[in-house]
Amino acid sequence: MKLALSADHRGVTATRQLADRLKGQGHDVTVYGNMTGEMCDYPEPACLVGKAVSNKQADLGILVCGSGIGMCIAANKVKGVRAALVHDELTAEMARSHNDANVLCMSADLLGQRLIEKIVDVFLSTNFQGGRHERRVRKIAAIENGQDPASVA
Repeated sequence: MKLALSADHRGVTATRQLADRLKGQGHDVTVYGNMTGEMCDYPEPACLVGKAVSNKQADLGILVCGSGIGMCIAANKVKGVRAALVHDELTAEMARSHNDANVLCMSADLLGQRLIEKIVDVFLSTNFQGGRHERRVRKIAAIENGQDPASVA
């Protein structure tokens, strides 16, 4: 799977370790942005990963910052991105199966490396269920396009 990863300064260590692990599992991993650990503003890496996913350069994206909140907000501004802030395996599964999330956002400060890796494993192995959830994802796209979601069947 083609994966786009990035982090702000608070998520660099976790993201580097995660990238190495994912490469070892055979994934095609691209790490975007300044991963030196120097202070950076989270909207920049979020935009890089969001654009990679939106432009189909990556199948899925993974972002890590201090809380995960800023990355999620910023990534969701990129057209076609459905970023989800995830804190455990259940929310990772729901984000993929019900919301067809294509960008995973996590907190480096609140989650340990082991839990981050478990969350990523669930996120990557869960498929979108479709069905009634497909209509809801279309409604999200309608909002993104300036349409009334009630107009989507």
